[in-house]
Amino acid sequence: MTPLEYDRTHIWHPYASLKDPPRARFVREARGLEIVLDDGRRLIDGVASWWCVAHGHNHPAIVEAIRSQGEKLCHVMFGGFTHEPAVELAQRLSRIAPPGLDRVFFADSGSIAVEVAVKMALQYQVAKGRSGRGKMMALAGGYHGDTACAMALSDPDGMHVLFEGMMPRHYFAAKPGTPGALESLRRVVEEHADELAGIICEPILQAANAMNFYGGEYLREMRALADEFDLVLVFDEIAAGFHRLGPRWAAEFAGVKPDVMTIGKALTGGHITLAATLASEKVADTISNGRPGAFMHGPTYMANPLACAAACASLDIFASADYAAKTAAIADVFSRRLAPAKALENVVDVRGLGAAWVLEMRSLPSREDIDRVIDEHGVWLRPFGKFIYAMPPLVAGEAACRRIADAMLAMASCPPGPQADGDFHE
Repeated sequence: MTPLEYDRTHIWHPYASLKDPPRARFVREARGLEIVLDDGRRLIDGVASWWCVAHGHNHPAIVEAIRSQGEKLCHVMFGGFTHEPAVELAQRLSRIAPPGLDRVFFADSGSIAVEVAVKMALQYQVAKGRSGRGKMMALAGGYHGDTACAMALSDPDGMHVLFEGMMPRHYFAAKPGTPGALESLRRVVEEHADELAGIICEPILQAANAMNFYGGEYLREMRALADEFDLVLVFDEIAAGFHRLGPRWAAEFAGVKPDVMTIGKALTGGHITLAATLASEKVADTISNGRPGAFMHGPTYMANPLACAAACASLDIFASADYAAKTAAIADVFSRRLAPAKALENVVDVRGLGAAWVLEMRSLPSREDIDRVIDEHGVWLRPFGKFIYAMPPLVAGEAACRRIADAMLAMASCPPGPQADGDFHE
């Protein structure tokens, strides 16, 4: 049995079946914008390997940071110890985060960072003597991860509906950008304020459930409501942070800052898993002064030194160039190149911001047509639901962006496939 055959029969892949698994391409290496397959073919990574490979694959500075750190300390439990990479990274994140978010909790994935943020909101309210405030308000169309609490805060009609029986019930406002969304936001908060610990959202871009872009007015109203009812406002910047939409943080579009912010994905340039939850002094001090006097969470791989070193190297790279300008250049190419998609019969909408671009389809092409376009164009795309999207590495130049956009157009020109609504096939 070849390695690929073993993989197909024994190893689960994301959102996949072991009975009829989608095709998995065997990767030999990856450099810059390209993923190199075992047969020598090269694919431009049009989705930055789930939006995290900001500087390109195997960036030498990040690889060297991991190698150098590995010679000294690969891991040590963070309970009872600390180390230079963690302290340096926390200091640097505090300097670039929205003002005041200088209390840092390191997590090992984005989903866990969200779980941590929600725990912070709850412990904040408990410390204030409001133990009945155990719910969150989230948004229809949102996505916050695949762990239990994160699923419960994601779109109630989205990809996690299968698990609704195990999830706690929270309150949801209408999807931003839809008619009456602002009114829904205020109504839900006013009706349930005595049950709410906080509000959570993906600022400006609702990613993996809706690929929905919305304006800053919604975030400003959210900030006002959080202040009015003493709710902890959480911005999940895992997908949109680090210049994916242009500014370093999506919240900059609205000119507001949250009480708690989650970051991940591009934090290490996509080289090793790491996330963080950043909190304000107000939230941190309230939790620390309440019962039980400690924040109750602690992942085994919290503040892993290899990951922290990689993140520091990634921040060096971000600081070395104008990434907002890079993102603007990417946006210019996609906005022009994808314009013809508006005339395609199977395309519902063309939308995008910065380095995130979406073709919303009536129905995706068949799996076979998707694979064919990928092979013919040499561009890796991973459509899901009814979306063909691109989130390329932020260092993608004009030629690469043109190729990615052309592959999206070719895919959108294929006939609709047989899959059911919401099928998360490759």
